[in-house]
Amino acid sequence: GSPITTGERRLRDKKHLDEITAARLPPLHHSPAKLLSIEESIAIQIQQKEAYEEMQAKLAAQKLAERLNIKMLRFEPEGKASMQYREVRDED
Repeated sequence: GSPITTGERRLRDKKHLDEITAARLPPLHHSPAKLLSIEESIAIQIQQKEAYEEMQAKLAAQKLAERLNIKMLRFEPEGKASMQYREVRDED
């Protein structure tokens, strides 16, 4: 027989696979992996570590506040609340 090129062979195999199964590979949603330099990798790891530690600190503070029943209220010294504490004078 005559030799088959790789492209023709791939098409033939794909056609044969289509006849066997209806399964398909999922589409690639993300770009393929790329190589990073050591400096870029270290910078990304440090950035991720800082973000993780910040998130852990916020979560710990939230849990502590819930445990101690601390309620954070807005402080408005120029609002209505400041008028209630003004000096009261006798009218006599």
